[in-house]
Amino acid sequence: MPDSPAGPPSPPVPLAELLAREELGLHRIAGPGQADLLWVHTSEMADPYPYLLGGELLLTAGVQLTDPDTYVARLVQAGAAALGFGVAPVYDTVPAALVEACDRHGLPLLEVPPETRFTAVARAVWRLMAEARHRELRRVTRAQQALATAAARPDPVPAVLRQLAVQLEGRVALLTADGGVLHAAGGRPAPDVQTALARLARVVAPSASSAPSAPSGATGPAPGAAPGAAPAVMPPGAAPPAAGPGRKPSPSSATDTRAGTHLFAYALGGGQGLALVLATPRRDSGDHTVAGIAVVLLSLLTAPHQGADAAGRSAALVRLLLGAAPQDVAPLLGDGDPWTVVHARRADGAPAGPLNAGALGAALGSALSDVDRETVRVLLPGPHETVPPQPGWTLGVSGPAPVSALPDADTQASRALGHAEATRAPLSTHRPGTGGLAALIPPDRAEAHARTLLAPLTEPLAETLRCWLGLHGSWDRTAVALKVHRNTVRQRIARCATLLDSDLDDMDVRTELWFALRRG
Repeated sequence: MPDSPAGPPSPPVPLAELLAREELGLHRIAGPGQADLLWVHTSEMADPYPYLLGGELLLTAGVQLTDPDTYVARLVQAGAAALGFGVAPVYDTVPAALVEACDRHGLPLLEVPPETRFTAVARAVWRLMAEARHRELRRVTRAQQALATAAARPDPVPAVLRQLAVQLEGRVALLTADGGVLHAAGGRPAPDVQTALARLARVVAPSASSAPSAPSGATGPAPGAAPGAAPAVMPPGAAPPAAGPGRKPSPSSATDTRAGTHLFAYALGGGQGLALVLATPRRDSGDHTVAGIAVVLLSLLTAPHQGADAAGRSAALVRLLLGAAPQDVAPLLGDGDPWTVVHARRADGAPAGPLNAGALGAALGSALSDVDRETVRVLLPGPHETVPPQPGWTLGVSGPAPVSALPDADTQASRALGHAEATRAPLSTHRPGTGGLAALIPPDRAEAHARTLLAPLTEPLAETLRCWLGLHGSWDRTAVALKVHRNTVRQRIARCATLLDSDLDDMDVRTELWFALRRG
């Protein structure tokens, strides 16, 4: 099946809602009656598999339908949600072999009458999605206001939990890593459900003593994440992963389902070993977004007070913001201690707000986050050998750097983010080119050669050339990484070739320029 794309900007449309639109005259004649539609796609190809993303209502008139069983099997393999068959102009009725194939493979089959155009079906689906999105946004807005009001009360943590239980119509609780209940609201679940919730809490928020490799803090899906985005899943009855050196960081969220009850767990930020757990009778669109808002509020409300060291670092950061030189505040921040810069953008292209930035920072274990339009920047104190990918985000991670070199680390993170977006990877980490043959040349001589070689280029041209070479000369990927048109990339590269008086198709030239760009 093709790679699953980022979720659509609206909740899926139940097939039953589309069938209820009487003006379309659609009839289900085979397959199950339940399906969730994410998109609408029309194709008369004999095998549309390579062009399907999953979740489509595929519309066809059967122009090239020769083997119904193989055709339907390929649609199911591609993840199509349903098949709509127009009975005109190629066929007068839906072929019986196609009906049998859809029943056999479990794919809903809709008969589209001759008077109904495929565009009308698509328009109806988009309208239903827009209506669902509007309902969800209204619900999330009301929930956010209610949770924020609860957080302002004298006893905020229990108040937030009570309000969350009302919003999700279920049981919510704040658990410690060993399953102890700190606060709860919304009734008492069955013993097996309570046991499962405690197990999920241990998965997402193991205690510091049992999981030395776990991240210092994490949160569930960020508010505004794609509706229905699935967090990390732990199968029912599965034991939590063993902790210890070398283990992967524990997930920021986990789910389970048993006896018709949906269970969710989210780790709170701040490295506190706390988890928010939920047990709801159903899973509605927007539930994860509402829970994510509660996670951020609870992380802030339960965060321990700053110690002297943390207070000193905060003071140093304030001085930096007010214009102090990095070397003047380095002693307070610990100039010898490495820091890591992370740049992030929403995978769905939506703008990021302060709440998203705070949630992402908490998920990565840091309260030091900032947002500039669509880009979030997070500053991670201490060494970070690995930074875990975050659902719904694309990340670029710098190499470790002292305080005095944070501007360079910020540039590294920006370039890594561009590379991740260009290669459609969830995360890219800057790798310094300090090994191999490059290590044989003294740094000062290498840097002097780089400055001389690249002197004719302005900074935008040099950055474009560096990105283009790093992406193996791909015009399209370089355009994505730099957020410019591909023709702009071509013009800049041609300008570089002219200024450098070099043939950029020559591998020797490319190699020398790449070396210089890495050292300059």
